[in-house]
Amino acid sequence: MSKRWWPLALAMAASLARADFSISGFELVHTAPQHAHLDTPDLRDPATVWSHLFDAAKREIVLEQFYVAGHDGGKLDQVIDHLDAAGRRGVKIRFLMEKKGMFASEASTIERLKRIPNLEYRQLDYNQLTGNGIIHAKFIVVDGQSAYVGSQNFDWRSLQHIHETGLKVDDAAMAGRMQAIFEQDWAAQATLAAGGKVKPLRTAEQAADLSQPAALLASPNAYNPDGVGDSEEALPRLMAEAKREVRIQLLDYAPLSFGKPRSYYPMFDNAIRGALARGVKVKLMVSDWNLEKPGVDYLKSLVVLPGMEVRVVAIPRDGTCIPFARVIHSKTMAIDGKIAWVGTSNWSGGYMDKSRNLEVVLRNEAMAQRIAALHDQTWSSPYAAPLDVSRAYQAPDKACRQAG
Repeated sequence: MSKRWWPLALAMAASLARADFSISGFELVHTAPQHAHLDTPDLRDPATVWSHLFDAAKREIVLEQFYVAGHDGGKLDQVIDHLDAAGRRGVKIRFLMEKKGMFASEASTIERLKRIPNLEYRQLDYNQLTGNGIIHAKFIVVDGQSAYVGSQNFDWRSLQHIHETGLKVDDAAMAGRMQAIFEQDWAAQATLAAGGKVKPLRTAEQAADLSQPAALLASPNAYNPDGVGDSEEALPRLMAEAKREVRIQLLDYAPLSFGKPRSYYPMFDNAIRGALARGVKVKLMVSDWNLEKPGVDYLKSLVVLPGMEVRVVAIPRDGTCIPFARVIHSKTMAIDGKIAWVGTSNWSGGYMDKSRNLEVVLRNEAMAQRIAALHDQTWSSPYAAPLDVSRAYQAPDKACRQAG
């Protein structure tokens, strides 16, 4: 890996340096894996943003998360200190977590949360609502007025060792809709715990008004409250607007559902292929976790198409192997430098049709161009390599069970 790239990267970062990057009501927030030379001085980090949100809370904080995992001395421990301080000054806190997220959670972190004064902790098995889904969303709402949503899990690694992107939301109307999503899921947990059944809120698709400067999307559609668009319906419509270029960054991509058996889920694939057929250039960047079969085979089927580029990113270790870290995990899209997408969904089946996820769409050139530049920073780095259709790839060991 050429060291000549580092001075250039640092110079680019310095040229962007200022307090934060924001537009009216929204601030882009970024986690750069430490010591990876992908720092973004103009973007605040989530540990700082979450701590400030908790410090500003006067009445209530709600959190909905996939799982929780702290680490002694990690940034998440510092964040939890601020959450604890909010509870001690009388702020009501409700914390809702996916029940299946226990597999990735640290029991000591859950116990620490439960000890926070004025905090009520619940687990929801989202599978009971949709048949094969999870709470995969990662969002926070404070006093029903400000919020945060993004790819960062409530995990110390997400704050230090993973490439992540999110949005601080100071748009009260959108924060209120995020609160309504939380209330729906909080009430669903109570209903299921009491032995009841949760009825869908919708039986038909609700199309989002994508002409607005900002739109909140969520999934699954059947359990979205009023005013929240359907992610599954909106994404193909947005990509159909593309005229020149679409830049996408994901953990992984596969037109298949998760779980077993895996079924074909063509929504994302059709949207990408439709854009390519119109002459739009698509730059898809995924992590090296996507080199597992059959995902890598679907990537190869895309990269042979005119106008399609796929790059795979491998973030080097930070001295030692940290399980399930040192990876790109952001879920972003920029369309023609005019439309920005920041969300929590991976692009495979089971996320936008069965699981709780949130996405924000902004029609703002400054935000879209900053997300495109963030994409290009990693795309142009030594960590990103074009996918080779002739190569037999081996996926990395995410859990550090193997040496190398």
